[in-house]
Amino acid sequence: MTGNEIRTAYLEFFKSKEHLILHSFPLIPENDPSLLLIGAGMAPLKPYFTGKLVPPSYRVTTSQKCIRTDDIDNVGRTARHHTFFEMLGNFSFGNYFKKEAISWAWEFLTKVLELDQSKLSVTIYPDDDEAYDYWHNMIGLPDDHIFKMDDNFWEIGEGPCGPDSEIFYDLGPERGCGKPTCTVGCDCDRYLEIWNLVFTQFNRTKDGEYVPLEKKNIDTGMGLERIASVVQEKESNFETDLIYPIIEKVIAISGGDYSKPDQKMAMKVIADHIRAVTVMIGDGILPSNEGRGYVLRRILRRAVRYGRVLGINDLFLSSLVDTVITILGAEYPELKQYESLIKRIIDTEEKQFSATLAQGLEMLQDLMNAAGDKKVLDGQSVFKLYDTFGFPVELTQEIAEENGFEIDLDGFKEAMKEQQDRARAARTKVDAKVVVPDTTKLDQSKLVNDPAAEQAQIVMIGKDGVEVETAGDGEEVTLILDANPFHAEGGGQLGDTGSIRAAGGSAAVSDAKALPNGLVYLIATVKEGAIHSGDTVQLSVDKARNLALARNHTATHLLQAALRTVLGNHVNQAGSLVTPDHLRFDFTHFSPVTAAELEKVEQLVNDEILKNDVVTIEEMPIDAAKEKGAMALFGEKYGDIVRVVSVDGFSCELCGGSHVKSTAIIGSFRILSESGTGTGVRRIEAVTGAAALQKAKEDQAVLRQLATDLKAKNSEITTKVANLMSQLKEAEKELQQLKKEAALSDLDTILASQETIGGVSVVAAETQADSMDSLRDLADTIMDKLGNGVVLLSAAHEDKINFVCKVAKADTKKGLHAGKIIKAAAQVAGGNGGGRPDMAQAGGKEPAKAGEALQAGKQLVQELLG
Repeated sequence: MTGNEIRTAYLEFFKSKEHLILHSFPLIPENDPSLLLIGAGMAPLKPYFTGKLVPPSYRVTTSQKCIRTDDIDNVGRTARHHTFFEMLGNFSFGNYFKKEAISWAWEFLTKVLELDQSKLSVTIYPDDDEAYDYWHNMIGLPDDHIFKMDDNFWEIGEGPCGPDSEIFYDLGPERGCGKPTCTVGCDCDRYLEIWNLVFTQFNRTKDGEYVPLEKKNIDTGMGLERIASVVQEKESNFETDLIYPIIEKVIAISGGDYSKPDQKMAMKVIADHIRAVTVMIGDGILPSNEGRGYVLRRILRRAVRYGRVLGINDLFLSSLVDTVITILGAEYPELKQYESLIKRIIDTEEKQFSATLAQGLEMLQDLMNAAGDKKVLDGQSVFKLYDTFGFPVELTQEIAEENGFEIDLDGFKEAMKEQQDRARAARTKVDAKVVVPDTTKLDQSKLVNDPAAEQAQIVMIGKDGVEVETAGDGEEVTLILDANPFHAEGGGQLGDTGSIRAAGGSAAVSDAKALPNGLVYLIATVKEGAIHSGDTVQLSVDKARNLALARNHTATHLLQAALRTVLGNHVNQAGSLVTPDHLRFDFTHFSPVTAAELEKVEQLVNDEILKNDVVTIEEMPIDAAKEKGAMALFGEKYGDIVRVVSVDGFSCELCGGSHVKSTAIIGSFRILSESGTGTGVRRIEAVTGAAALQKAKEDQAVLRQLATDLKAKNSEITTKVANLMSQLKEAEKELQQLKKEAALSDLDTILASQETIGGVSVVAAETQADSMDSLRDLADTIMDKLGNGVVLLSAAHEDKINFVCKVAKADTKKGLHAGKIIKAAAQVAGGNGGGRPDMAQAGGKEPAKAGEALQAGKQLVQELLG
């Protein structure tokens, strides 16, 4: 069976057991700030396991895209570690339990996949007599194939937990360690865990008590790549048809040899990482220096680095995307949809990293220079190289060893742990729990969203995630109404604000949010008196704010359409923010947008506003929306019924936000700025309505002031400014020439200070150079005059001092090193520095010590020459 056939067989098998097949959720978690990326099949289903939301079915099965980077350095070294993998899972939310989970797992493995029963063993929790009974008496596993292990219990602190049962496959004695004691649980590769069945049956209290759950759940996970390696009888996951075609393409590009261990590892890393990169970009994740984007960038750069190990120096990663899509495209059609975008982003990032790689190598050389005779590279600095430039520590270690250095691994690990602790602390500061109480008891069919509603009944009040009956003055709570006029936050648009008033009190609504099932809840603070569940309340939405949001949201749609018209159809939304004051739109594009292009985009949007076109909002099946040409947001997940917002003949998008009834209500549209935010992503900020008018008034005031200052008419301003700039440029040229002549006028005096140290000519002098550039030019001139030797110069500026040192190439062979000389000088003047053997520069904070600093430099020359 192919990997794709295994996936299909799994999903269809559980469909036959009355499970609802859900398509893989995006890698970006929805409403779960505790997770950076989806790393397990159950992660997107947490609200259903906790009972906060009613699931679409009480039996669900998925093949979930997952990204894990905890063990990224092991990828390629082992048979099973991956950054991207697919997790097959079947789940029960209070429906069936151990008997069915165990029975169906066995049936799938032995009947559908036809695995040899004699090679299957299981582990169970020692106290789980129920699981033992099912495995032994129902399935018929002998005792010597059932292993009781204390770590077969799944829990993550307070909350739902329970025992689990792992299923192992015996790969044969040839894969084992050969010890007589080798059995399930041994560290060798013989017994491979292929499936884990988690039986969530307890709730662990904060006091450590395990209370049986009223509704018990099933959560299972089986790695598709791993089970494919068993079915296809491959040595590792990398030899399966899910990955090996990518390795074959890498072999063709590099001319490498998969049988050589170092090349094999590099090829495995590249194949794994390009799968992760392709799928992450396909889900709307773009390279950046933080969060998910940083994870993507790190994986991509690691793949590029291992390409260099194989001798691939040209761009190559994007050429592997076709193979990835051939393997995964049928299950994940979004990859084919965004194929050209994925390739362009990879190419852009790979080009940028090629330059970064060179910088990193230069930094590593500086570290080795700084380490000197100690021959040990500082762990913190090695970590910076790893963290900033994406250098794997193994690469740093390899290059260091080639040059006779070692690295402080303990210091590196300490720095790594500090970063991990910071990241973990930052995540724990985020309140990851669902802020509303259990909503499953509510009949959602009786709860309506009605923009015209002015009166409603409070059906639920929540405080810190717990349902309460009453809230008093000053308390922040969540509210659910039976008729809700507040538009929820979503699609980059902020939620509505306003107020509610009951007979006994009132509250200010600061936000409106929606749960994944569409249920809207309000965040409100009681301002006076008290409010109670069941109260009838009068509702007031801030209409002016809502209209400002609607203006900016509709303008965002027009902006995207205009950008696609002017720049091309590769433009896709990569993020947005719609506030009452302004809009921010991030989009995929690979170069700055020119002033002329921006002017054209702005004009197109304003043309549509002036046409006063009707903005049409319709709900329809997603297939009908696609036929209509509606654009989906990059990386967004949609249901079967979608909301389509269109401006006839110009814009058509899937969107759940607030919009104006006709384009003329927007008033006018002004672009404030255009900038880059990351690889292949640009950002436009703009204003509409009153804010656009205010911007026009501010611009007019600036022009009036300029005209006054220049003693010119508005029409003459540009000409006057151009003339002034030309004059200023000429004056600056003259000034620079005068400064250079002034610095060179001291040349004879400086050359006269020449002395001989250990047979080498040395010039060490204070100068009047006004900048580091001038100081370097002066050092070059002096070295040209000397022909060989050492030049060490300083130049003071207020409370700072600069140093430059040059050593003739021939004299570096005598042991002289500009980086070491300048460091000795700079340290005396309260600074530090380093550099190459022939050229270095540094700075200090104590100009008064210039003389002492130059003397220290000369002293080191004497020491280096022995």
